[in-house]
Amino acid sequence: MHARNIWTLVLAAGEGSRLRSLTACSSGASIPKQFCSLYAGPSLLHEALQRAATVSSSNRICTVVAEQHRRWWQSMLYELPSANVVVQPMNRGTGTGILLALLHIIEREPDAWMVVLPSDHHVREEAVLSSSMRQAVARLVEHPREIVLLGLTPERTDPELGYILPRCGASEALEVEQFVEKPPMSIAHELIEHGGLWNAFIFAGTAQALLALFLRRVPQVVADLRAAVRSDRATADTSGGPAPGSAIGNLYRRLPDIDFSRDVLTGEERHLRVIPVPQCGWSDLGTPSRIGEALRRTRSPYTPVAARAGYISLAARFEALRAQNR
Repeated sequence: MHARNIWTLVLAAGEGSRLRSLTACSSGASIPKQFCSLYAGPSLLHEALQRAATVSSSNRICTVVAEQHRRWWQSMLYELPSANVVVQPMNRGTGTGILLALLHIIEREPDAWMVVLPSDHHVREEAVLSSSMRQAVARLVEHPREIVLLGLTPERTDPELGYILPRCGASEALEVEQFVEKPPMSIAHELIEHGGLWNAFIFAGTAQALLALFLRRVPQVVADLRAAVRSDRATADTSGGPAPGSAIGNLYRRLPDIDFSRDVLTGEERHLRVIPVPQCGWSDLGTPSRIGEALRRTRSPYTPVAARAGYISLAARFEALRAQNR
């Protein structure tokens, strides 16, 4: 299903601060988990890029990264066109990162369709998730103004995840009633009883529908960032990042932090739909305990040797930490 204008944006600028106990390197710096391997195979970022390739052609896979992580992502992303690596000068929240990449894509292809997905998750049954991503894109043919979210069918009650509560209905894409972030155990259980789905932060929409969403919520940020993107297009350095003293670099120092779920999606429920995804062994690997849960449910497809290319193996670090705490 590689229609010519379907882009996939892989979000790879997160800090992974909740896993510092597992991801510290010899210098003491904590490596964001997307640059680590679950076992000893590809990094989580590489797995996300492979996931993206199930809906987009290789020249329309884009990733947003952080300048301060350059030493980790630069060698991993050598196969992507430099223009498809969008570098943030500093972290200003998920909303700002998505908007920056969105504006870059619109400058190149205004009628683009987009799938947005994180780079630091693990999926046991990739074919199930890929099928649902393609289903979300297919919905845009008749409903180009919608933003279509993927809601994962819960495999257990987890109070540390975000939930999407759909309205009751028979459609393949349900209306969104509300978002609930990290509810207490009792409420999480009740949400699941009423059809609540895990929010995997995976969604699809046309570039213009996503831009309209941002314009309704943060119009001045859109105007300022769009002007900066256009100003820098002629002066971008060979790495694809903003040149020293760039308009984007200067603007980022005074931009507010924008959380996409809280500041952009919340309040826009009437423009959203959610497609339930069958259980597929998804995990955000957000905490050591969740890594342990993923390991218990997954048999490694990789030979358990030292992580290749120097990647940290989260499985090996988890086992070492567990042995240390016995």
